[in-house]
Amino acid sequence: MLIKKKNLLSGIALSLTMAAMLTGCASGKKSANAGLWVTMPDQSVVFQKQSSSINQSKNEKNVQLTINTGKTYQEMDGFGYTINGGSAKHITKMSAPARAKLLQELFGTGTNDIGVSYIRLSVGASDLDEKVFSYNDLPAGQTDVNIEKFDLDYDKLYLIPVLKQILAINPSIKILGSPWSPPVWMKTNGDARGGSLKPEYYSAYAKYLMKYVQAMKKEGIVIDALTVQNEPLHPGNNPSLLMLAEDQKVFVRDHLGPTFEKNGIKTKIIIYDHNADRPDYPITILNDKEAAKYIDGSAFHLYGGTIDAISKVHEAHPHKNLYFTEQWVGAPGDFATELNWHIENLIIGAPRNWCKTVLEWNLAADENQNPHTDRGGCDRCLGALTIKGDEVIREPAYYIIAHASKFVRPGSVRVESNLIDGLPNVAFKTPNGGVAAIIQNTSKADKTIDVNTGNKTKTITLKAGAVATLVL
Repeated sequence: MLIKKKNLLSGIALSLTMAAMLTGCASGKKSANAGLWVTMPDQSVVFQKQSSSINQSKNEKNVQLTINTGKTYQEMDGFGYTINGGSAKHITKMSAPARAKLLQELFGTGTNDIGVSYIRLSVGASDLDEKVFSYNDLPAGQTDVNIEKFDLDYDKLYLIPVLKQILAINPSIKILGSPWSPPVWMKTNGDARGGSLKPEYYSAYAKYLMKYVQAMKKEGIVIDALTVQNEPLHPGNNPSLLMLAEDQKVFVRDHLGPTFEKNGIKTKIIIYDHNADRPDYPITILNDKEAAKYIDGSAFHLYGGTIDAISKVHEAHPHKNLYFTEQWVGAPGDFATELNWHIENLIIGAPRNWCKTVLEWNLAADENQNPHTDRGGCDRCLGALTIKGDEVIREPAYYIIAHASKFVRPGSVRVESNLIDGLPNVAFKTPNGGVAAIIQNTSKADKTIDVNTGNKTKTITLKAGAVATLVL
């Protein structure tokens, strides 16, 4: 079923009429926030609190879901989106009141907000910018190995003003930067698309990335983490770069890591940032102890492979962190298909495989999925929001993230919960002392479930296909 915009908007309206019943998990009111929030694939229910769906009558005939808060795993950094230049441009072009209202809804922690707590930026252009650029573009034949001509100029048009508004709403939000390409004068092919980083410019590029972190800090924007290269094994985007594992290891070990250390840069270095079908890539780099000492962890997408492959990296290097940093929804977007796949594989699957973040790609586009670069930019990437002037349509990725971001606040810790056929789930102990569990009924039958936490039981009923967040 293709998304019918009027149906989706009516679902939004219905959600907003129930806004008074939505939780404000970050407020610290543990018991007052107990409830069950449900989305159905047919959009008959869209992120709504179910006021009569919980009771406390345990029945051994029901499905038994046991949450053990005494068995803990990774601490979560957050859930969110990539804000590329295109996203920022659409938001900037809104009227000031509409923009302020939307950003509060996205990044605030009040009753009507979804509490996005982690965002990813492109360092320079991504393929969803209106043009290709770096912060050190030079005329052909020129170089700047000391990076004296570094300039954030283009980001000051759209991205940085939006980030400053977001930080005013949530000063503690974590920000990840990812480069799509170095400046073209550093590359083997002299082109933004493809090519590799010339070895003689490894030190210059390390300095370029350092200056990015420093320049953003001067703007009041702290870059918490940096991936070395977006999709290093996919040189077909515009912009993009081919960076093999051996090259990335040398770059981090001998250049980026020492440059950050020498200059007091605390930004975390994260390697790989590509598909789950190649866990050998980050493992190869982490096997080098001199490189590993500079590396916080590894990042993944899921355009190839299976989500459980990420755990291979944890098994090989259990003291390094894991992040899930990108997955697109293809336009025009089938609500049921996207909701089901993304919830099971990403919102549930990625944390169950040790990821500290889950990020969707990208925050916003217009009704034609613009802007994007030519010669390889994505022309079918559906934003979490479709923005037309001040009109906002909330697309599948909005709800996919909201089911986690609103309730699983930063600092939540994944806890043990049993695997049940047809009921994928993941549970967290939240900073306010509560429990949040995301449960999906992938079977074709309604399920009545006893959710057991310690000596307490809550019984819920989920219709076939339902996605639910239970807050205890």
